[in-house]
Formats: sequence, C-alpha cells, structure tokens
Amino acid sequence: MKHVTHWIGGSAVTGGEPAHLYNPATGEVSGTVDMGTAAQADAAVAAAREVFPAWRDTSLAKRAQVLFRFRELVDAHRDELAALITAEHGKVRSDALGEVARGLEVVEFACGIPHLLKGGFSENVSTRVDSYSIRQPLGVVAGITPFNFPAMVPMWMFPVAIACGNTFVLKPSEKDPSASLLLASLWREAGLPDGVFNVVQGGKPVVDALLGHPSVAAVSFVGSTPIARYVYETGTRHGKRVQALGGAKNHMLVLPDADLDLAADSAVSAGFGSAGERCMAISVVLAVDPIGDELVDKIVSRVASLTVGPGDDPASQMGPLITREHRDKVASYIDLGVAEGAKLVVDGRTTPVAGGVPAAQAPGFWLGPTVLDHVPVGSRVHREEIFGPVLAVVRVSSYEEGLKVINDGEYGNGTAIFTNDGGAARRFQNEVEVGMVGVNVPIPVPMAYYSFGGWKASLFGDTHMHGTEGVHFYTRGKVVTSRWLDPSHGGVNLGFPTNG
Repeated sequence: MKHVTHWIGGSAVTGGEPAHLYNPATGEVSGTVDMGTAAQADAAVAAAREVFPAWRDTSLAKRAQVLFRFRELVDAHRDELAALITAEHGKVRSDALGEVARGLEVVEFACGIPHLLKGGFSENVSTRVDSYSIRQPLGVVAGITPFNFPAMVPMWMFPVAIACGNTFVLKPSEKDPSASLLLASLWREAGLPDGVFNVVQGGKPVVDALLGHPSVAAVSFVGSTPIARYVYETGTRHGKRVQALGGAKNHMLVLPDADLDLAADSAVSAGFGSAGERCMAISVVLAVDPIGDELVDKIVSRVASLTVGPGDDPASQMGPLITREHRDKVASYIDLGVAEGAKLVVDGRTTPVAGGVPAAQAPGFWLGPTVLDHVPVGSRVHREEIFGPVLAVVRVSSYEEGLKVINDGEYGNGTAIFTNDGGAARRFQNEVEVGMVGVNVPIPVPMAYYSFGGWKASLFGDTHMHGTEGVHFYTRGKVVTSRWLDPSHGGVNLGFPTNG
C-alpha cells in the first residue's frame, strides 16, 4: 500500500502518526498518510523562509520560465494526476481530467506575471519629481485546501503566489493527498528552487500551526463556512492577510419562458457532477409557476439514465462520496426532507451501482442522485449545505419570489437564471446578492483571468481567488516618490512639501 509523506525543502519527509487512506468505490484501505504536527509545519515554514529572499529577487523573466515549464509538465502528467484523484476522491475520470484542466488555466494565467506585476509611473508630479508604484511579494504564504478538488484548488493558489515571488506551504486534505506530492515533484523538475513549494500533510494541528506561525504572512483557504470563519478569525487575530472561501447553497431560477430541456440538462449536470461535492453545485432549483411539474419530469427522466459506478470505469458518470461518514450525513437529509414536507421523487439509496447492487447495500461510499420536490422554503434541506447528490426543487410563483428566496439565504457563492428574456436576465444579474452569476450557465466558475469568490457567508476576507484579485492578495503595494538632483540644485527648505 502507498505511503504519502510531506514535501519539505525539495524532498519527501516523513513525520507524524499515519492515518488510513480509502478507495471510496470499495471502502477498502488503500494506503496511509503521515498526519503532521506543528513540528512539520515549522520545518516547512523554515524552509520557505530561508529561500524567500533569493526567490523574491529572481527576475520576473526567470520566474515565468519556471511557470511555463511547470505548465508543460502538469499537462504531460494530467492522466497520472487524474488517476490519483479518482483513486482517492472517487470522482469519474472525465471529471478528474476537467479538474486538472481548470487548474492549468490558473498556471497559464500566472505565466503572464511580468505583465501582471507592472506598476504605474507619473513624471513630474512636482518639479523634477517622479512617482511610481510597485507590487512586492509578502513572504511565506500558506494554502489550506479541501478534499473535493485536490489538484484544482491548490492550483488556484500556489501558481499566482509563487509567480509573485512568494514561497508557499500547502496543507492539502488528508483524505486525498497524493496529487499534492506529484505536483511538488513537477515543480522541482520545472526548476523551482527547493523550499519555494512545500507540502505538509495533516489535520487541525497543522492548520493551527500555520495560522499562528509568526513567519506566515498570508493564508488562503477553501472549505466549509464554519471552518472558513475559524480560519479567518484565527489568522487575522495573528496579524495575517486571509482569504477564506466558505460554503454554498446555490440556487437555479428557472423562468416560464426558459428552454426546459436545457434547464433540466443543466440541473442534473450541475447537481450531480462529482456526486454533488462541489461548492458551485446547483443544489436548489427554483421553478417558477407553472412549469414546475414539467421541469421535474424532465429532471427525473434524465436522472434515470445516469450510470453510477467506480470512477475508473469509463461507463460511469457519477462516482461515490469521499467517506462513509460523509455519505451517511448526506443520506440523512433524504428522510429529513420528507419529514419537513418534501416529496421524494428519486431516492438515491436505491440507485444500482456496480453489479446492480442498491447504493445503500454496496461496498464503498455510495449514494445515487436524489431529487426532492416541493421542498419548503426555509426548511433545513433548503437552507443547509448538504454537499452531496441531493437536488431540492422549490416551487415559487414569480421571478420576484424566487429572487427573494435567493437573497434571503445565508450564502452568496453562485447562482444561475434560465430564461430567454434578456431583460429578465439583466435585471437578475443586477439584483441578485451573489458573487458569481450564470445566465443559462449552471456552474458559472470564472475563467482564470477573472476572480473566484462569493458574498455573505461564502467568503471571509476582502479578496477573491486567482485573477487580478489573486495577484493583489499575494502582493502589497509600494509607492516611490523620487527626485534625481541636477548639479546646480541646493539649499534647505523646512516647509511642508507641496505639489509646487
């Protein structure tokens, strides 16, 4: 069985008690991972701190060259990365390959760092005085990433941070840690100096060590809202810059004039892709009267044709959930929804998986696509983040009622509207209180040159991830005012300087 270690100072390092890794499709133990402690976190920060001055002073051209080589290596190893993701997370191969591709987009964006770090210049702001702005790296920065995207979310962070001249410590999820070590080895092969990129495996002790470490200047986090709030409050209390992206409850508003086939396709794709373990998953469909019954029928017919099975089976469209505990928690919402007054129209516990065994009886962490109709507004199934393949359909009477349901929610990560009315779509994108909006697009994840992040309880901090906001997060501005004196100048002036 494999043994996953840390990566500190350019090489694999052991340390900490081992914890089991599982194959979610079978429930079997597939290996172990070292659960690091504050000692490993300290060692990684020390390695990153030692090499920071040299990396900070490395030219932008040389940094970009390393980024380009890293991009080519990740592209060449995308199949290997996808296989690791499938084996430890459970998502199907096509989804894993898509994750790697979306992470690569940020690497490609970071390759343009010479342009992204250009400052401004003003000549003669005062007589023979010039002023210009520059952006400089922060130092050692850390990333704490979730289980659902073990390659993509880290690649939303470290390419931009490293390109800006920082050194990086990654704390990946202990549930699927292997992708992080492959990425570390590819960084080294690309020519990144040892110590610029480090990986510390583990759980809360490592997180707390990084949040409290005096040499860590900034922390990026993606995960659930309670932990995001904890990371933000703890990190800022220790004087760090923090961006902490939290949970979501994404609504899709379907107007009566929408293409219902497109809406049904989108609801199923966005609701059940990656077994619903996405912060941008559509988990609530708001069906505006009178199209509710027709839309639900179309959704149910599409769910019936889905193939649920192991991620390494090319026929599978949806894989298992990450752990048994998480599967049980997600499944508990089915009975809860019925108790709250919803109608169970598709029960994922009975979905046949590999070998035709019902999901609830199959080995592994299985739950098929589940659809609950007539979910009451404000019920737990409606408002709580389930993070699994449970799609709630809420009936509303109008656009206005649907908009109010979205805006009254705790989260503001992503949303979508399906309509053929351009005026309604324009009104929606203006009025909805959500950070990322799709118009006839169910998963509006921005491209790498824009920035990713939500509103309300979906984001703690002032800065979104990647794009220009990511560059600003990993740098700090400096303005220089300079005068180069000519030989004839002289004299003392004690007056307050003005723009004369």
